[in-house]
Amino acid sequence: MPTIPDHSPIDASAAVHAWPGTAKAFHWATALLVLAQLPLGWVAKLWPLSPLKLDLFVWHKSIGFTILLVVLLRAAYRSAAARPPWTAGMTPWQLATARSVHALLYGVLIAMPISGWVVSSASRVPFEIFWRIPVPAIAPHDKALEQIAARVHFSLFVALCVLLLLHIGAALWHHFAKRDETLVRMLPGRRSPS
Repeated sequence: MPTIPDHSPIDASAAVHAWPGTAKAFHWATALLVLAQLPLGWVAKLWPLSPLKLDLFVWHKSIGFTILLVVLLRAAYRSAAARPPWTAGMTPWQLATARSVHALLYGVLIAMPISGWVVSSASRVPFEIFWRIPVPAIAPHDKALEQIAARVHFSLFVALCVLLLLHIGAALWHHFAKRDETLVRMLPGRRSPS
């Protein structure tokens, strides 16, 4: 069945289809990881220095690398796979906003783990993903660089929170105010077209 690429105008007569199962799996895996990661990073930062704090940071960094991998795989899949048409009735400004927020989400979800990796590298704190996979340093030991990267990491955290509020708010607005299928077609259990 033909689909409308991202750059094409919406065909209002096109049937609204669910996203394919692979796209849904990437979406909800990313969502669950991010929703676990945000409070975990905050708790790890505020926890008093102790063995538990170090373990919290290992979990935080490990989940960060997992998010980076999932988002990169998701971006590769998204660039290769056809997407269902946009929901009928979306205005040009809604389409532009949706595309912008999605692009920014991808960018922040890639930049945030990398900035954390720079913080870890510049602080010369050895790290293994889930206590198993050693991670090489990507930056020299440098206190000033560590502080800059930490500020960037926090700024990306704030940006991510804003983007998530926009993304979730838009999905709820489509569902409850517009009563269209934007949210429903991303939910598990909804079949995609063959």
